[in-house]
Amino acid sequence: MDRMNGYQNLIKIILSEYVELDRRQPTDGVDYLFVADDERGHYFWLNLGWKNGKRINAETVYVRLLDGKIWIETDWTENGIAEDLIAAGVPEDDIVLAFQPPRIRHLVELEKAA
Repeated sequence: MDRMNGYQNLIKIILSEYVELDRRQPTDGVDYLFVADDERGHYFWLNLGWKNGKRINAETVYVRLLDGKIWIETDWTENGIAEDLIAAGVPEDDIVLAFQPPRIRHLVELEKAA
């Protein structure tokens, strides 16, 4: 369970940093939110508000902890949150790119950060 607590903390650190970067370049009328549910293992980076008369309700990143692994369900970051996790020492085998179809997940290689 210690490893999972470490993953919880790591995910919170990484997503908090991304949200803070977004907040430094704000869009009027849009809130940048980080939501963490440690009890159930769900972590979201959301953008909510209004822009040009249209509703913004966007899930930028959704990560969950399931079966001892980090499942990346949604990831609209430029390089991918998996790269940040690997750079922080998470083994590739503990990361599931759940947004990829199951039949090709094994074909997607994660780059090891230098």
